[in-house]
Amino acid sequence: MSTTITVPPGLRNVVVTETTLGDVRGDEGFYHYRQYSAIDLAKSKTLEDVWYLMFEGHLPTAAERERFVAELAPLRVLPDEVSAVLPAIATAGPTFNPLAGLRTALSLLAAVRALPPLWDADPVRRKADAMLVCAVTPTILAALYRLREGQQPLEPRADLSAAENWLYLVTGAEPTAVHAAAIEHYLVSTVDHGFNASTFTARVIASTGADVVSAVAGAIGAFSGPLHGGAPDRALASLDEIGTPDRIDAWVRAKVSAGDRIMGFGHAVYRTEDPRSLMLRDIARGIGGDLVDFATTVEQRIVDVLAELKPGRNLYANVEFYAGVVMELCGIPRPMFTPTFAVSRIIGWSANILEQSTDPKIIRPIATYVGPQPPAPVPS
Repeated sequence: MSTTITVPPGLRNVVVTETTLGDVRGDEGFYHYRQYSAIDLAKSKTLEDVWYLMFEGHLPTAAERERFVAELAPLRVLPDEVSAVLPAIATAGPTFNPLAGLRTALSLLAAVRALPPLWDADPVRRKADAMLVCAVTPTILAALYRLREGQQPLEPRADLSAAENWLYLVTGAEPTAVHAAAIEHYLVSTVDHGFNASTFTARVIASTGADVVSAVAGAIGAFSGPLHGGAPDRALASLDEIGTPDRIDAWVRAKVSAGDRIMGFGHAVYRTEDPRSLMLRDIARGIGGDLVDFATTVEQRIVDVLAELKPGRNLYANVEFYAGVVMELCGIPRPMFTPTFAVSRIIGWSANILEQSTDPKIIRPIATYVGPQPPAPVPS
């Protein structure tokens, strides 16, 4: 007879596997990719460098970087079959849902390119499929946005980096060096972050032997929830709602009294300040302006009031709060805040999918049944 193990709600602090990709040390306010501090990488390396690190296990040499960048360029271009349906996807429904559109477009891409199940593919094919999905995602998301806005999608440019291409594809303008660097720092800092809900979802699907896009699509679905990746625009909306410094305290107290969550504050893992938030706050201050001044004032007052109302909870600004500020400063429209997060996180999902694909065991937990006791007679 098998032995069952009851675990905490949400699998809190339950170890489910081993990984070589990275970890989050919430009590220390530290997280890493492979053996390197993620924040150190964000401050010193390109997104392509870190992408290579996650897929290959080491940072690239100059020659490896050059080959990797050359390999990425053609993968960013959409197949004609996918481009043809993007207008219908972009304009479907009364509201714009770019992550839903991305799931749809990637599913078509999987069919067009005949992506095989991970179970049937060798490691070279698995990695090639993951590369394709990561490379084409920014092109799809930017095209969907521009089509929804009544504009023509732009072709990715081989002379621009991944971060520069993202800003160019969304805004239609070649970014300044300051804005490109700010977004690159953000993208690198959000590539991976432990076994969060979307990463775990990707690994569960990968454990079934399904294709790369199936696993990524599941991760996107988990990521789209406002309690996970869907908060940067909501955090910035809070600044709009507050409006002026004299309204901060009353706004926070009303939210807490109503039992509402204050978006952009608190984290499931960190018990210290979020290192991503600290870096992004410095980036925002480097750009400067009224929005930054107001955001830093709001942050401090919210932290102080929450410390008073929820003593011992250690609630600080998380990555979403200053991510929204930085993206606003760099000209990214608010509907594209969460998609920007997805542009980098898809690299982490894919690295986890590749790692999971080497494990032949399917992830199959059980649940404790708490309903009416069987066997009950079936009504006639």
